[in-house]
Amino acid sequence: MSEAAILVIGGAGYIGSHMVMDLLRASYPVVILDNLSRGHRELLPGGDFVNGDMGNPQDLRAVFAKYPVKAVMHFAAHSLVGESVEQPLAYYRNNVANTITLLEEMERANIGHFIFSSTAAVYGEPVSTPIAEDHPCAPTNPYGATKLAVERLLADVSHANGMTFSILRYFNAAGADHSGKIGERHQPETHLIPLVLQVATGERESIKIFGDDYPTPDGTCLRDYVHVSDLTRAHLLALEHLLAGGANTTCNLGNSNGYSVRQIIDTAREITGHAIPAETVARRAGDPAILIADSSKIRRELGWQPAYEDVGDIIRSAWVWHQQEASG
Repeated sequence: MSEAAILVIGGAGYIGSHMVMDLLRASYPVVILDNLSRGHRELLPGGDFVNGDMGNPQDLRAVFAKYPVKAVMHFAAHSLVGESVEQPLAYYRNNVANTITLLEEMERANIGHFIFSSTAAVYGEPVSTPIAEDHPCAPTNPYGATKLAVERLLADVSHANGMTFSILRYFNAAGADHSGKIGERHQPETHLIPLVLQVATGERESIKIFGDDYPTPDGTCLRDYVHVSDLTRAHLLALEHLLAGGANTTCNLGNSNGYSVRQIIDTAREITGHAIPAETVARRAGDPAILIADSSKIRRELGWQPAYEDVGDIIRSAWVWHQQEASG
């Protein structure tokens, strides 16, 4: 590979594999580093794959010695809230300590651009909605805390060595690539839309609704769903911004529309033609009633415009993928 490449850390995961797809469509040479602990190599649509770990300096040095990397995209964090509460040390080790190793090796190799996959979990309990980037950051779980720690680390590293970065705070990523070739596959699955669709494919008997007494129109939680391909388009815009000499930026990624749990289930019933039995159970601790993004900053500054603003379109794309998954 003679052209300058983009290194995608965690590129065999859900969002990472969609990022690889869109980078290839945009004609960027792509290198993927993934230890496959949570990713799936068979979902990679192309690029040069390296089975390695961002916490291993030797793996990173080998990649940087072989490939002319000009920017790094980081999708390799552990991201389950409940697991982070149970295993905080594992989350701080992978999400923070291993990212420090990555940044050290980038500095050694003189690689100056970094795009970080962050999360709305850095905000914690919302004090106002929709949530803008200047909302107070007070994460309520180790997952959000580790993401915020890396955000602060990036600011310090940038000040010290001139590295430029883009931080993209996701709300609820969902959907699948329009080709139907890649989509969401997690073990265990914790996201609402795939869980609902797994009922329609027969992989689950029913879906649980955690509380129906929230201060929302139908009593169930409201969330902002953003299509995974809209996320990756935002990363491409952030990459082009940095490569053109743009300044550091932190942006929310959401549709700025809220859909309730019941609305998601009802829409999935309509799309799949399946009854999708639902059972209401007690609230989960720490679930805010409403989480909706103010994504006006990235629209204004980077020209981002989501292609999938209707949640029905998001669910339809996921349904194509999940039917294929269920059929083997």
